[in-house]
Amino acid sequence: MAFRGWPAEALEFYEGLEADNSKTYWQANKAVYEEHVLAPMQALLEELEAEFGTAKIFRPYRDVRFSKDKTPYKTAIAATLVEGGYVHLDSGGLGAGSGMYHLAADQLERFRRAVDDDATGTDVAALVATARDAGMDVAAHDVLKLAPKGYPKDHPRIDLLRQKGLITWQQWPAGKWLGTAKAKDRVVDFLRASGPINEWLHTNVGPSDLPPSRR
Repeated sequence: MAFRGWPAEALEFYEGLEADNSKTYWQANKAVYEEHVLAPMQALLEELEAEFGTAKIFRPYRDVRFSKDKTPYKTAIAATLVEGGYVHLDSGGLGAGSGMYHLAADQLERFRRAVDDDATGTDVAALVATARDAGMDVAAHDVLKLAPKGYPKDHPRIDLLRQKGLITWQQWPAGKWLGTAKAKDRVVDFLRASGPINEWLHTNVGPSDLPPSRR
C-alpha cells in the first residue's frame, strides 16, 4: 500500500480519544484506528526505511504503573527510525524529530568534550544555527541551569554544553496537505536537513557502551 497521507478520520479519532480516553471508546473505534491511523503510518515507514533505517511504531497503550494519570491510551501515534528519526501524529497535526534525545552518562561526556573542542564544537554550533535558520527547533530533553562541572560559565558554546541531548524538531499544523503524499515530503525534507547534525552526533558521540541498566 502506497502512502497517501492521513485522512480527517485520523485526527477525529484522536480528538475523540482526548475527550474519552477509555477502553469503551477504544474498542468502539479500534477499526478506525487501524485503518486511518495505523495503516498510513505503516505505509509511510515502509517508504522511509530504505533511506532512514528500520522503523518501530510505539505501542498505543500507556504505562500507568507509576503514574498518577491512569488514562490507558496515548493520544498520538509515534515511531522511531534507527538512523535517528522520529515521526509523531496527533489531533493537532504532524511532527518529526531527529538526533539523540537522551544521552547516557558516557555519551554525555563525549558530547561535552566534542562541544568544548574548538574544531568539532564550532562545527556543531554552525550546524545548529543552520537548522534554526531553516525553521527547526533545536533542543534537548533536559537542560542544566548552570554550566556543567569543569566548564566555564562564559564558554562560547555554553548553551550547547548545558544540554543533555541534541535534537531537531519540526511541527506542522493539520491541513489538507496531511491527507496527501505531501506529508511524506515534509518528513523526508526535514530528516535530510537534519542529517548533518545527526551525522555529527554519530561521529562524535555514538552509541552508549554502558549496560542497559546504567543508561
